Amino acid sequence: MNDILGDWKRTHYCGRLTAADIGKDVCMMGWVHRRRDHGGLIFIDLRDREGIVQLALDPDRDPEAHSKADKVRSEYVIAIRGQVSPRPEGTVNPKMKTGEVEVEVRELRVLNIAKTPPFMLDEYSDVAENTRLKYRYLDLRRPALQQNLILRHQVTRIAREYLASQDFVEVETPFLTKSTPEGARDYLVPSRVNQGMFYALPQSPQLFKQILMISGFDRYMQIVKCFRDEDLRADRQPEFTQIDCEMSFADREDVMGIMEEMIARIFKETIGAEIALPMARMTYAEALARYGVDNPDLRFDMELVEISDLVRESGFKVFADAVQWGGIVKAMNVKGGASMSRKELDELTEFVKIYGAKGLAWVKVNPDGWQSPITKFFSETELGSINDALKAETGDLLVFVADSFQIANEALGRLRGHLGHKLDLIDKQAYRFVWVTDFPLLEWDGEARRHVAVHHPFTAPMDEDVPLLESDPGKARAKAYDLVLNGSEIGGGSIRIHDSAVQSRMFDLMGIGEEEAATKFGFLLEALQYGAPPHGGIAFGLDRLVMILTGADSIRDVIAFPKTQKATCMMSEAPGPVDEKQLRELSIRSAVRPK
Repeated sequence: MNDILGDWKRTHYCGRLTAADIGKDVCMMGWVHRRRDHGGLIFIDLRDREGIVQLALDPDRDPEAHSKADKVRSEYVIAIRGQVSPRPEGTVNPKMKTGEVEVEVRELRVLNIAKTPPFMLDEYSDVAENTRLKYRYLDLRRPALQQNLILRHQVTRIAREYLASQDFVEVETPFLTKSTPEGARDYLVPSRVNQGMFYALPQSPQLFKQILMISGFDRYMQIVKCFRDEDLRADRQPEFTQIDCEMSFADREDVMGIMEEMIARIFKETIGAEIALPMARMTYAEALARYGVDNPDLRFDMELVEISDLVRESGFKVFADAVQWGGIVKAMNVKGGASMSRKELDELTEFVKIYGAKGLAWVKVNPDGWQSPITKFFSETELGSINDALKAETGDLLVFVADSFQIANEALGRLRGHLGHKLDLIDKQAYRFVWVTDFPLLEWDGEARRHVAVHHPFTAPMDEDVPLLESDPGKARAKAYDLVLNGSEIGGGSIRIHDSAVQSRMFDLMGIGEEEAATKFGFLLEALQYGAPPHGGIAFGLDRLVMILTGADSIRDVIAFPKTQKATCMMSEAPGPVDEKQLRELSIRSAVRPK
């Protein structure tokens, strides 16, 4: 490489030249984005990670450089020397940072040639995602993706700097650890030197960061890779990155206060958004009551209302029966929605069925009253009470779900989010944060016939709810908190159990016996007996956070080398087969032949 470049030393990035640089001699290097021949005068758009600058090559000024430019093509790698000059009058491009200038080239050197790319590297070109992922090294040259990853770098830099200013110490935790499956499936790694034994890739550094608190590090942080072998979707990957933090001698407000300051700083310094602090707080119970879900999008209204008491004695058996057997009836007013067609209403009915609802009742509020197949089942008094509860006005659409507490809330809550997008109710420029707190500590798993942790088994119960662990564990609330932004959970954490006896009781409630607890978590239970401080922490999903900051449609657009929905890498073709010798060394035999 040194022989190719010789004494050529880059002086400027392409995208950083401005009118202030006019008159300067520059040496620049990058890729040919586009070449244009204007009857002898050749223009080249030269691109690097910082942007694009226009090069002008005049045959009268330097015939040799012009001759070389005549042969270059898109994606050739070149170096040039020249002088920055103002663009001729009428050719200024105000949409480009470098739009006021161009470089008059004196010398041009071709550093490498390139095949014709399988797709245009213009940020506006429409390319199939599988093609983009196969040629990811080309896709990553596109300005939009490069800017996404540069912003991601800025987020991690700001987070590190802020946390360091708050006395957090960055400590790396192991990637090869012990399998303790209690949620998603682990990725397993066979051990060659311990035949028949397996490591697991960590789903989070949870136990290690708690051990660090017991070790006296007081405040820990890490920007860390985590792994979960689960089904994928647009905002989920088998390997993902967390901004992971833990604090000793801290309560919920301490953790939330420090972390919301960090998030506010990230938004200010990356996209210039001012975030009002403190952020809103809402209990889990309030979130479900008002929005049906624990990750509410607060950028628009349209809250849910429970009307179980109003329809308990109604003649509409679907509603009355649901209340009688212990379910609920939940309703929502879609302002101005009475104009929806029957086809659209049928589509909404199919939508709620995705979330387990048996159906969706609807009412159009017309000038002469309700228009709906269910109108005849209600008395005038009941109609008036429902209208009052939902603040119904002429032109509104009222929708209802009658089912179990969980299904009615989720079905209608998800429908609310769907309608927010469908009816364009959402302010796309707004960032609405809310801390959701007081989650249930445990929930009953009917199939497994045991309690499971809503967050994880190391979350502490609310102090006043500790007695409920003995009398009614399902009613105990957790010292847990999620940070929700525009309907997406971007971070979650809790105050941890620091008492060994309480931790053992949690395992017992979850059907994890003493022997199993010792096998899986014995080192933690023992460590808790050696002076564990009160502590708590949080982890933010870096990928999802950057996805929101950039406005990307998919989490894959903010990760350099993402996997597909089948957890494969189109570029490197991972996962792939290994040879028999490697398997024998690991004492493994595959029951499936590679295709």
